[in-house]
Amino acid sequence: MDKCQPPIHDVAGIGIGPFNLGLAALAAPIDELDAVFIDENERFDWHPGLLLEGATLQTPFMADLVTLADPTSEYSFLNYLKQTGRIYAFYIRENFFMLRREYNQYCRWVAERLDNLVFATRVLATDYDDANACYVLTLEDTASGERRELRARALVLGSGPSVYVPACCQDLGERAIHACEFGPASERLQASDSITVVGSGQSAAEVFHALLLEQERHGYRLDWFTRSPRFFALNYDKLTLEMTSPEYVDYFHGLSEHRRHTLGEEHKALYKGIDESLINAIYDLMYERDVAGTLDVGLQANVELRDARTTADGDGVELDFFQHEQGAGFTHRSQSVVLATGFAYRVPDYIDGIADRIRWDAQGRFDTSRYYAVDHDNAEIFVQNAEIHTHGFVTPDLGMACYRNACILRALTGVEHYPIEQRIAFQHFAVDTPGEPAAGRRRAPA
Repeated sequence: MDKCQPPIHDVAGIGIGPFNLGLAALAAPIDELDAVFIDENERFDWHPGLLLEGATLQTPFMADLVTLADPTSEYSFLNYLKQTGRIYAFYIRENFFMLRREYNQYCRWVAERLDNLVFATRVLATDYDDANACYVLTLEDTASGERRELRARALVLGSGPSVYVPACCQDLGERAIHACEFGPASERLQASDSITVVGSGQSAAEVFHALLLEQERHGYRLDWFTRSPRFFALNYDKLTLEMTSPEYVDYFHGLSEHRRHTLGEEHKALYKGIDESLINAIYDLMYERDVAGTLDVGLQANVELRDARTTADGDGVELDFFQHEQGAGFTHRSQSVVLATGFAYRVPDYIDGIADRIRWDAQGRFDTSRYYAVDHDNAEIFVQNAEIHTHGFVTPDLGMACYRNACILRALTGVEHYPIEQRIAFQHFAVDTPGEPAAGRRRAPA
């Protein structure tokens, strides 16, 4: 190799969200693995506009970056609490669900202690160097604009999903914001005469609750519309939680593409629901306001947003909704709108140069192998949180991130550095192992 040529890393991770940050933390102690992770942001920051007061994760604290793969890791949430002097306060709090703001602080603490992360660096393009059997990433420093190349034998694509804004809402200007922008925009929003939240799930509920708490002080009308048939509570019973398991991933991945799609629609309530405690808090507050005669709120489920436009006077937005069961539509006017319409994965442009090395399904999505590879040899290109169509609703679940990362590290190194569970559930999902007793199935074979 030319002495002037940059070194070839074993693996490059693109994007540093929670999933690739967890992979970086688990990769750090593996001396034989040369890993580097790249992100265009200046530092780790997880949905800063949704770090609302009182908002918590929907998974217990053990679903941190490393614990479910390596409980002894120095990068665990409990070690973070110990090192920052808050472990007893957390113990006394007696709540397994860490604050979302606390999770962001914890992830930043981990990021500051890793030397395999490169921030403020954008990946512009990716190509393949046949002569050296490696991927070549063209990078750009986001501050200086300086470009350079980085080479790696394997890639982990962790750019994650992007903000989803319905097409009809993309020209509404500052009258409409996405929920992820809510924090910085809340004061401006609360100066409105009326505010409408559109969307379902936890983020919509958190934004609605935050606005409801401040409503009397600011005096705005508040409405909430969702396409979901009702305001679903998150299904959090323990046998349902067993579906976030290796066995269920095995089962789901083995189904036909058509059946996976059908199940995916049915499963949305399992991971896009609202914490029951938050639903109850919203109801109780509305009840209290109703008793006081000050309630100025509207909620309606089962309505689809069909169109939207700025009003003729430019002082608001008109939203056209359609109620499918009645087959009837109506128009709602609001001065400001918060779109809690979630996120959607879009294949990143930077992989255009290596598209021929990737398997694609008939819909133009990654044809992801059971163990998260998308290249033809199942050995070089892996994805994080881009495989919901092949692996099911566990894909964005923080609790399964360590499992996925342990699998990726095993594929990269040929060594199972972190024990990988194969069977953890008491129930069966397929008919290929009828009558097998639960006892003795808890650990993976050597």
